[in-house]
Amino acid sequence: MEPTRPRSPAWRLGTPVIVLLCGALFVVSAEDSQGTDLRPGRFSDLSTVVDNEAARVADLRERTAQLDAEVRALSQRVSDRTVNRYRRQIEVLGDPAGTEPRSGPGVTVTLSDAPAELIESVEAVRGDVNPLVVHQQDIQAVVNALWKGGATAVTIQGQRVVSTTGIKCEGSSVQLQGFPYPQPYVISGIGDQQELLDALADDRNVGDYRAAAADPTIDVGFDVELDDSLSAPGFSGVLDLQYAEPLG
Repeated sequence: MEPTRPRSPAWRLGTPVIVLLCGALFVVSAEDSQGTDLRPGRFSDLSTVVDNEAARVADLRERTAQLDAEVRALSQRVSDRTVNRYRRQIEVLGDPAGTEPRSGPGVTVTLSDAPAELIESVEAVRGDVNPLVVHQQDIQAVVNALWKGGATAVTIQGQRVVSTTGIKCEGSSVQLQGFPYPQPYVISGIGDQQELLDALADDRNVGDYRAAAADPTIDVGFDVELDDSLSAPGFSGVLDLQYAEPLG
């Protein structure tokens, strides 16, 4: 019978170290996952991505609105000469800044992609379908025309447009203030209806889009409706300007 060889000191030291490293890895994984799957399955389609992101942003907006309401309630309890002076200034600037709701007659413009069958046929032949879909510059052209026409408030998909509003293409959807929206895009302006219509008719960029809408080989959607009772909610997001700063 062969004598049992003693275990090496390296093995006796290595085993506890490996156990500790495994425990640390489990802790890090739990913190990173925050209760979710570290390797989530891929979304099967873009609409699912948009829906999930939209739901997440909606939850954050609701939470932000709740916190804003708490801040306003606490602020109202403060009675100070300086605070009251700033309150009066805020009340004066609230409407021009877009934080106060607006209602009245106006014009609604709806932009939409070309029919799906046309997009599919064009994609099969030449692949370039950019002229057949709505882009951020098309939305911006309509918004700018409404401002030129004297609109007192403008909304996109029911969301108030203010000076800090950002519009950005993201795949087949458009992000408005970080919130993704699929087409069709509904843009409303409150103001004198005839002046708004004239501004839309005189704008060159809107004219280019209307020409594309009239072309059956492109056939993007462009619809204008008059409404005697439009509503624009007050903007409740962040109004601070954000910009990049050079390093160093």
